[in-house]
Amino acid sequence: MNLAVIAITRNGVRIGAKLISGLPGATLFVPRKYAEAAQGTVYDGALKELLARLWQECDGLVCIMATGIVVRLIAPHLQGKDVDPAVVVMDDAGNFAISLLSGHLGGANELASRCALLTGAREVITTATDVNGLPSFDLLAKEEGWVIEELSRVKLLNSLLLDDESIGVFDPTGRVQSAFGGRGRLSFYESCDEALESGAKGCLFVTNRLLRTPSEKILVLRPRNLVLGMGCNRGTGEEELGRVVASALERLSLSLKSVSCLATAQAKQDEPGLVAFAASLGVPLFCYESSELNGVIFPSPASPYALAAIGAKGVAEPAALLASGNGTLLMEKIKSGNVTLAIAESTK
Repeated sequence: MNLAVIAITRNGVRIGAKLISGLPGATLFVPRKYAEAAQGTVYDGALKELLARLWQECDGLVCIMATGIVVRLIAPHLQGKDVDPAVVVMDDAGNFAISLLSGHLGGANELASRCALLTGAREVITTATDVNGLPSFDLLAKEEGWVIEELSRVKLLNSLLLDDESIGVFDPTGRVQSAFGGRGRLSFYESCDEALESGAKGCLFVTNRLLRTPSEKILVLRPRNLVLGMGCNRGTGEEELGRVVASALERLSLSLKSVSCLATAQAKQDEPGLVAFAASLGVPLFCYESSELNGVIFPSPASPYALAAIGAKGVAEPAALLASGNGTLLMEKIKSGNVTLAIAESTK
């Protein structure tokens, strides 16, 4: 986590020095007049200019100053809980560590706790689920690496949880039931349809499947468990790769948001289209040697072209299976234009 600790007083600098000793990736920013008080990065000029720069560069900010100052400084930069950095405020005497912004998704609640532990301060957490001893759906999604389909619906489901209203859950991973441990009025079902027909005030679906009946009362969390095994002719563009993938996922009623990675042969590690397509999805591109691909049992016949080109019996299917941890092949290899594609679901 890329953290900035900002101090504006001599005592604040002392507190900041304690913090950076126990916060990996943290940098202390101090006014020039206190440069000798601690090893930190000296800043000149207006505090608002420093914060505006750090807002774009950092995952979290610890501001050792009055809360009012911080509120006024960050107000022009606020965008949303899914993009704003974590903001923690500590007072000049080191009495309190306040989680001010992005408590769950940004990690400010956890950061405030760490700051309190390092300095002897008292952590101040005000998110409703936390103070009531309940898990939250957005924090669960963050911890599991799931994608939140509609962030606005987290508020509805968390509100139902706090009001002890009924929530129908479809979660084949079992993680929700484990995380909640009997807390809240959650009922678990074997399918989305069963949950919808239960009469619950809201529904939570953990699935990589597209919904046939979207509803405002449904919060969908997307596990990143789909692997795209891909091969392509040299020079195939990102746009063509994207079209083939979008068409295949739509045909299978699968969400692009559940794609965890692309997988291909080592010979394609520098293929511009594949590299760009993986970057556009924000996922890694895994590349396998021909010997690794040949060690996988896959359903399609060996490809004469792949054998001649790189000595591999196939690329898309074995690469998908390797990257999914020997998961389930949801779609065997298809050939469309310059693209070969197979889709696997991870069992991890």
